[in-house]
Amino acid sequence: MRKQVTGSDVRSSPTSVRSNEDWLDVEGLARVEVSSEDEGHPIEAALLPGRRGGWRAAHAGEQTIRVIFDRPQSLRRIALVFEEHEAERSQELVLRWRPEGHSSFREIVRQQWNFSPSGSPREAEDYRVDLGNVSAIELVIVPDRSGGQARASLMEWRMA
Repeated sequence: MRKQVTGSDVRSSPTSVRSNEDWLDVEGLARVEVSSEDEGHPIEAALLPGRRGGWRAAHAGEQTIRVIFDRPQSLRRIALVFEEHEAERSQELVLRWRPEGHSSFREIVRQQWNFSPSGSPREAEDYRVDLGNVSAIELVIVPDRSGGQARASLMEWRMA
C-alpha cells in the first residue's frame, strides 16, 4: 500500500464488515495519508481485507486518515467499524469527501459515540451515499472528547 504518515512525532513503521458488496481495492486505487500510526497496528490492517487488528494511532489526540484516489471514484457505500475494550470514552468522527478539481472537503457526517467496554464496546456505521467524482475521502477521529489520553483506532474502513 502506498502511504504517508504525516505526523511529525511519529514512529513509522475480529469483527469485520461482511456483505456481498464489491468493496474498492484501496491498495490498487489510492494512496493513504495518516497523521500517525502505531507500528503494531498499521493503516493497512483497517483498509485491506483479510488483515486483523485494525489501525491505531501512535499517540493520543485528534487523528486524520485521508484516502487520495489516483482517479476519481464514485462511492455509494462507506462502512466503518470501531471497537474500544479498555476505557469508557466519548468519540467524535467526521467523514468528508473532496470532489475532483476542488480544494476543500465537504462533510458527509459528523457523529459522536459513547464507548463502554462493559456495555457498548463496538460502533459499526454503514452509510449509503451517492458521491461522484470523488478525488479524496477523509476521516477525522477525536478519540476522547473530554481531552483524555485515549488513542484513536479503527478496526475496518470499506468503501464501495
